[in-house]
Amino acid sequence: MAIEVLGLAGSLRRESVNTKLLHAAAALAPAGVHVATATLHDVPLYDGDVEAAGIPAAVTALADRIAAAEAILIVSPEYNYSLPGVLKNGIDWLSRVPGKPFAHKPLAIMGTSPGRFGTARMQYHLRQVLLFTEARVLPKPEVMLAGAGTLFDEAGNLTDESAAGLVRRQLEALAAAVEQRRRAGDG
Repeated sequence: MAIEVLGLAGSLRRESVNTKLLHAAAALAPAGVHVATATLHDVPLYDGDVEAAGIPAAVTALADRIAAAEAILIVSPEYNYSLPGVLKNGIDWLSRVPGKPFAHKPLAIMGTSPGRFGTARMQYHLRQVLLFTEARVLPKPEVMLAGAGTLFDEAGNLTDESAAGLVRRQLEALAAAVEQRRRAGDG
């Protein structure tokens, strides 16, 4: 049975290098692993008054997709040494959905940025935020790619073989975490 992974882009920008990285990850997934993609475009800003009136349809739809997946892949840029507001907002909304869609799911994080530290600081903060969701965040391999502008060709294809190797290894680790969860009957 194929492993279903939902990849979530942490950027809204149409030409985001992290969205390109998410698409590259989908293409580099090992046999038997399918990576579908999702965005945060339709998720409104969190507002307790809106929540009191009912969880917005866009949030419920995303939560349903997360709940249906066996694993999650978050691919995000780093903004001001941390995670983008749109990603934090999405997680805040998703944490309010009954049933905790992230709970106990294997989750991997990757990202790229132009700076020399890649997305190291963002990933540290994202790991802290995800503690509340009860996701099982993979500790390694880490994919924090520096020099984002040099990793892709004009068509948006990931051309850096070292980066592609890291992405493959992370997806293999994510698949192994899903297989372990299946064997344990925890899903």
